[in-house]
Amino acid sequence: MCLTSQRDSIQELLDFQRKKLTKRNDALESMVKALKEETMATTMALSTRIEELEGELALYRTAVGKGASSAALSYENVSKSKEFVGTRFACNVDNFLWRMENYFRA
Repeated sequence: MCLTSQRDSIQELLDFQRKKLTKRNDALESMVKALKEETMATTMALSTRIEELEGELALYRTAVGKGASSAALSYENVSKSKEFVGTRFACNVDNFLWRMENYFRA
């Protein structure tokens, strides 16, 4: 083979590889562009949702703050059992405590 034909075949091979790499590059660029657009859309959607949730949180904090300050604590009078009126026997105290424990278990 002469040098000219070798040079031409190498040039053809280089051109073929260049075209192949150009196609791959174009495909990768379009994929990156699509991913970038998708990422931007997702970011915008998430930003909108975060703003909505922050607004809801502010409302809930306000409601809880007002509810806690306006809620009046109620104290109820608990009637004393007759075991504690007058003399306190140890057996009566034990019986009272046992009844209270069973009451709260039920």
